[in-house]
Amino acid sequence: MELDLSITLILIVSGIIVGAINTLAGGGSVVTVTMFTALGLPITIANGTNRIAVFLQNFTATITFLRKGAFNLKQGLMLSVPVILGNIAGSLVATHINDNIFKICFGIILVIILLYLIFDSRIKIKEGHNLDIKPWHYLLFLGIGFYGGYIYIGIGYLILAITLWAMRMDIMTANAIKNFVIFVATPFSLAVFIINGQIDYLFGIPHGVGNIIGSFLASHYAAHLGKGFIKAFTLIIVLICFADLVGLLSLHDIFAQMMTTVCE
Repeated sequence: MELDLSITLILIVSGIIVGAINTLAGGGSVVTVTMFTALGLPITIANGTNRIAVFLQNFTATITFLRKGAFNLKQGLMLSVPVILGNIAGSLVATHINDNIFKICFGIILVIILLYLIFDSRIKIKEGHNLDIKPWHYLLFLGIGFYGGYIYIGIGYLILAITLWAMRMDIMTANAIKNFVIFVATPFSLAVFIINGQIDYLFGIPHGVGNIIGSFLASHYAAHLGKGFIKAFTLIIVLICFADLVGLLSLHDIFAQMMTTVCE
């Protein structure tokens, strides 16, 4: 499919939205992959192409969070190692995506995050420093890496589930760690998809540019927005993703209709 100006603008604008969603919460890749498939990309190509935006948005967010001292860099690197290993393994088996397995995993992740946002644990660690990283945390992050390499969609919520519930981080620090870990690990899975020819650069690059803008704005103003706003924002996005997952609405149909309207 050749891209005209209107489609390119939609990719950029949607990238801005997705970049902001993924930086402050997660689940934006549902929008990206749904839009790519609505535009005609096979799911495997959409899955691979999405990694361009993922890398660019998390690179942008990481630079901003590092400048603000939002997390401990050394500990972030320690958590990134098992994610990298899992990411490579997951990408190597990502030629086929089982929808049922994905829906079950994603549904469980969304429920965990919803429970956290509703009941809100009071045991928190200040600004991500001096994290109490235990050996079993590395096993969890290895699993996160495999899932991220295989499907990716929802990995932000999976990382939030682990960092918020198992490691007792506050939501601001958890978001910073989430963006850093994904940024460090994504190039390895992206390389696997590039080698296997499962990247569409015409879609990926303009959408990635939008992601840079959205991620910069979201990470830059995260501290000003406050934890209350980020928590509410995350809750709204989780509810939308859950509604799509259980069939209360269809993001695919919404984007397909948008694409039809634009192309007419």
